[in-house]
Amino acid sequence: MPIEDRTYVTDADGSITFGAVFLTRYDEGCWGYKDMEESAGPVESRAPLSLLALLSELKDPDSYANAWRQRCRDWAAIPDYDEGDKIKLAAPVTLTDGSTCQIVTATHYRRGGQKRRCYRIEETGGLVRLSKASLAGSELLGSAKSEASPVLAEFFAERSADDAPP
Repeated sequence: MPIEDRTYVTDADGSITFGAVFLTRYDEGCWGYKDMEESAGPVESRAPLSLLALLSELKDPDSYANAWRQRCRDWAAIPDYDEGDKIKLAAPVTLTDGSTCQIVTATHYRRGGQKRRCYRIEETGGLVRLSKASLAGSELLGSAKSEASPVLAEFFAERSADDAPP
C-alpha cells in the first residue's frame, strides 16, 4: 500500500524526488555536515534549474519547499554579463570608502595567472568586485558584442524590444 505524502505529489510508481541541501565544513581538524530537506526551508538556495526540473511536484504552493525552489530560480535568473557589457544595477551599491556606484562595465583583472571578474565604475573608472547577488534586478545598458557588429546590434535591439513590457 503506497504511503501518501503531504508535501509532494507521488509519482506513478509511488516514489517522490525531493531536494536536499548538505552544508559541509572542515574546522580545527574536524569535518561535519548539516543536511536539510527542501521542505524544512534551507537558506542556501543555489540549486541549478536542471536539478529543480527533476523534483516531484508540490501539493502546497505556500510550502517552504516551493519558496526554496523559487529562491533557486531567482538566483539562476541573475544574468552573467560578458566582458564590456555596460550595466545599471537595480540600486546603488555602497563601497567600502562610502562612495556609491550604480553604472558599471564588466571587465576583469589578472591575479596569479587567472582572470578575475570585476566591474569598472562609470563615474570614476575605478575597479570594484561585486557579488552575484548585487547584480539581481540589473539592466544591460549596452553590449560589447552589439558594438562590435552591426548584425549583432540589430539582433540585440530586436530582443530588447521583445522583452519590453507592453
